[in-house]
Amino acid sequence: MVKIDTILGILSRQIASCKRCPLYKTANHSVPGEGSSQSSIVFVGEAPGRKEDETGRPFVGRAGKLLEYLLHSINLRRKDVFITSILKHRPPKNRTPKPQEIKACSYWFVKQIAIIQPKLIIPLGRFGLEFFLPHAKITQVHGTIKEIPGNRGLRIFPMFHPAAGLRSLKRKKILFDDFQILKHVLDNEHFSLSH
Repeated sequence: MVKIDTILGILSRQIASCKRCPLYKTANHSVPGEGSSQSSIVFVGEAPGRKEDETGRPFVGRAGKLLEYLLHSINLRRKDVFITSILKHRPPKNRTPKPQEIKACSYWFVKQIAIIQPKLIIPLGRFGLEFFLPHAKITQVHGTIKEIPGNRGLRIFPMFHPAAGLRSLKRKKILFDDFQILKHVLDNEHFSLSH
C-alpha cells in the first residue's frame, strides 16, 4: 500500500507544474501545503502571500506567526496539523482571487482532502469558508461547527483569517476565543490528532 506522504508528494509535484490557471506565470513557487498527512485536522486559507510565494511554504509570514501562536495556545504545533490554501499560487500583488482561479485551483485542494480524509476542516477567512458554504458569512458562523451537505459527515469550524487578527485587536481576541472553543471541541469529542 502506497503511503499517504508519497501520494501527497506526487500531488505536490503536479501542483508545481500546474497550468490550470494563469497564476503560475507570475508566481515564484507553488505552495501546496505542509504538515501531518495523518492529521484529522486541516487548516485552509485563501491563497499564498509574498512570504509564502518566496518560500513555497504556507502561512510563514506575519499571519503565519500568529497562527503558530494560536496553535500553541491550545497545545498544538504546525507539524501536528495539515496547513494549506485553496489557491496554490500567489495572485499578483495579493489581489483577490478571481472565481475562475478558485475553480481551477480548488481541484488540487479537493484531491488533498480526499487523500488526507480529515475529520475537521478549519477554513481561515471568507474565501476558505465560501468554498464550503457559498452564502455563509464568516462574521456569523466563526467558532461553530457546520456540517457540509452531501459530504458524508465532513465538518468545518470556520475562523477569521489570522491576517484579520493583525489588523484588529478585536478580531485577534475573537480568534483566540475561537481557538479555545476548538480546544474544547477536540477534547470533548475525543478527537485524535491522527487517524
